[in-house]
Amino acid sequence: MILDIVKVFLPAVGAFIVGILMTPVLTNFLYSHKMWKKVSVKKTIDGLDATISASLHKDEEKKIPRMGGIVVWGSVFITISIIWLLAEFVSGPILINLDILSRSQTWIPFATLIIGALVGLVDDFLVTRDPADSKYEGSYVGGGLSLSKRLLVVAVIALLCSIWFYFKLDVNSIGLPAIWGGSLFLGAFFIPLFVLIIISIYAGGVIDGIDGLSGGVFAAMFAAYGGIAFYQQQFDLAAFCAAVIGGILAFLWFNIPPARYYMSDTGMMGLTITLGVVAFMTDKLGGGYGVLVLPIIALPLVVTVSSDIIQLLSKKFRGKKVFLVAPLHHHFEAIGWPAYKVTMRYWIVSIICAIAGITLALIG
Repeated sequence: MILDIVKVFLPAVGAFIVGILMTPVLTNFLYSHKMWKKVSVKKTIDGLDATISASLHKDEEKKIPRMGGIVVWGSVFITISIIWLLAEFVSGPILINLDILSRSQTWIPFATLIIGALVGLVDDFLVTRDPADSKYEGSYVGGGLSLSKRLLVVAVIALLCSIWFYFKLDVNSIGLPAIWGGSLFLGAFFIPLFVLIIISIYAGGVIDGIDGLSGGVFAAMFAAYGGIAFYQQQFDLAAFCAAVIGGILAFLWFNIPPARYYMSDTGMMGLTITLGVVAFMTDKLGGGYGVLVLPIIALPLVVTVSSDIIQLLSKKFRGKKVFLVAPLHHHFEAIGWPAYKVTMRYWIVSIICAIAGITLALIG
């Protein structure tokens, strides 16, 4: 048991240290290459003028770089790789037992974290290019990949993962508490459900809009699933979640107000896709129901996406807004809450949701 605990906490500490150490080099690169957003928010998602949102987003005036998410996935990648290399090339049973890269538990979430992050990195690079710069031409420059194209990428990644779960791992149902029958058989419908859930979580990535907000929220969510995985004795998966938490905390150290950089899509795409994958890994494969408690653990993301949907539908069918501005965290800013108050209260809610989710997952 002691070795299992060390196995979980060591990657967390390692990723945090690596993230702290790599930040000076990264920030020097980002600032020297002016990797901040060149075009501010001017339109809402439905094409109307975003007057309030524009006043809350002045990235080109703040000149704060994007791509801070590199700290998260970069520290996780380096830490896990170092542990794996030591286990492979340095003899000793302890090092072998500390290796968390396993086909049964961590290959898929590790791959989705890195692949999603790299696609997000491309989007961030395009966003940070100046449309007036003749070296960079194209409709994506200054605006990045369109939402539809990003959703398509997420859908393709989710589809490949769902096919692996369904055909290779023989997962065709989601877990339910024993009182509800123990499982819900889905058959081939497992695949579209998997894709839909991953896309929905990615949509919640718009929560990355205030200094420190997304880091605290995602740290709480991965902590919840790390705890569930540990209870299920999926120690490699629990250690992976811990490594992600360590990377997030290193990022958060420099993202709390005033932020040195923003997480942006290179962090959000990798984290959101991976969160969904981890939820499925702690479901039938772990003998639990990680998918069922996902809406509870990820409630801040659910509320964020819901506020956008409610705002769009209300403007379309009622001709007026429900919120001053969507998503919800910006509404709180618009009514006068200081950004730090919004962030801290979201952290509190995230921790409570994480505790509630773990509790239900363990006693259901």
